[in-house]
Amino acid sequence: MFAHKKIESPTYIDTKSNLCLKEFSNCFLEYFSKKIPYRKETIILCIGTDRATGDSLGPLIGYKLKNISYPNVFVYGSLDEPVHAKNLQETLDMISKNHLDPLIIAIDACLGKMEHVGYITIGEGALKPGAGVRKDLPPVGDLFITGIVNFSGFMDMLVLQNTRLSLVMKMADIISAGINYSFMKYFNSNKLIN
Repeated sequence: MFAHKKIESPTYIDTKSNLCLKEFSNCFLEYFSKKIPYRKETIILCIGTDRATGDSLGPLIGYKLKNISYPNVFVYGSLDEPVHAKNLQETLDMISKNHLDPLIIAIDACLGKMEHVGYITIGEGALKPGAGVRKDLPPVGDLFITGIVNFSGFMDMLVLQNTRLSLVMKMADIISAGINYSFMKYFNSNKLIN
């Protein structure tokens, strides 16, 4: 669960729209294409835990993307090996040790305004995992993708526990399919697929 840090106007995509997959793919490809020429590797960092329905967005996306095979693209965080509050710093240290200045795409669930529940946000900058549930974790990411899974307010941890899995799964499907399609389009157009 996160709060945005130093982010300029993220894009909001409504998952109820029939065009949400296309909108997400186009938006992600635009952000990715702008950032990747300056980096040799891409990390998709899927943050969250499967112990709370509302916080399982990251691990579900990591599970869906774990077998992608594009040049210098690596996925961290899945249902089997989640990246969460207790191991985030260790994971960031490992990424720093094993990858040379990668582009990090941070993905997490979040709580937001009632009218934004069901929206996916995407933008440039870092997100601060854990801030939505008052945990002090390091900011992470060059690009961020979030799914607003429920509304924030009173007793946020209870809200996360009682978030509908159908909404989280729908978001995970849209985000993972959109990233996969965008990578296919980007790498095919740049003739980088093996």
